[in-house]
Amino acid sequence: MAEKRRPRRWLRWLSLLAFVGAALLAKGYWNATRDPVIRTAAVEVADWPAGQPPLKLLLLSDIHVAGPDMPPERLVRIVADLNQLKPDLVLIAGDLVSEKRSATHIYSPAEVVAPLGKLDAPLGVVVAPGNHDHWFRPDALRGELEMRGIRVLQNEAVKLGPLLVGAIDDDYSGHDDLPATLAAMDRLGPGVPLLLTHSPDIVPDLPRPVVAILAGHTHCGQIRFPFIGALTYVSRYGDRFACGAIDDNGQRVFVGAGLGTSLLPLRYLTPPDAWLITLKPKDSHP
Repeated sequence: MAEKRRPRRWLRWLSLLAFVGAALLAKGYWNATRDPVIRTAAVEVADWPAGQPPLKLLLLSDIHVAGPDMPPERLVRIVADLNQLKPDLVLIAGDLVSEKRSATHIYSPAEVVAPLGKLDAPLGVVVAPGNHDHWFRPDALRGELEMRGIRVLQNEAVKLGPLLVGAIDDDYSGHDDLPATLAAMDRLGPGVPLLLTHSPDIVPDLPRPVVAILAGHTHCGQIRFPFIGALTYVSRYGDRFACGAIDDNGQRVFVGAGLGTSLLPLRYLTPPDAWLITLKPKDSHP
């Protein structure tokens, strides 16, 4: 009798493992497609222009438009919700697209960019390209963005109100030029300096501090395990710039988890997010 029951016992264990595996995959997909967490921070600026009200910056990164987890329809809903935050300036730290092998659909540049054209901010929207943007029809993406009034800066800078926004092209794919970006900022004259970059790995090479560096690329690990952490942050510096609000030897750095996913449409312990960062004069009160 014992010999006959043994196969049934193994079958029950296999069924249980299959159920647990399916539940974990479903939870990972739900995590990946949930509404982004809105994280907030305030940065006090010592040389804030007199009479200038505080400004709200919205940092987005790693949107990775692709099926199944980030179709354009989902991005339309996210953009509508983000507009309710009433940011003064939107900064997008690259990787608008995804051509991952697990994608169920790859969208055209027009389909990728159209929802972003609905972002509403008085000082506009600025994009610094990411590695996936360079790997997937970069000229077409740039054309679609500019057609909708979105600035694409590649080792360039622009003055927007009191802000000097320098945007560094992607470090991961070797398109970055930090000296050129800083020189472009210097030519703009005085202002509150910010740097937008896809990868935070440029931070140690910065010769002088800026008010804030805004980045993405790491996905905060995307798939993290309890007690173990993430398999990788895709950074030369390990977890130094892994995620969130960072004080790196006095330099303020914000690294977003991103809205979409790379490789697999799954997230564990790393919900999608966006950062709303308020710049205000030093020692002011909320």
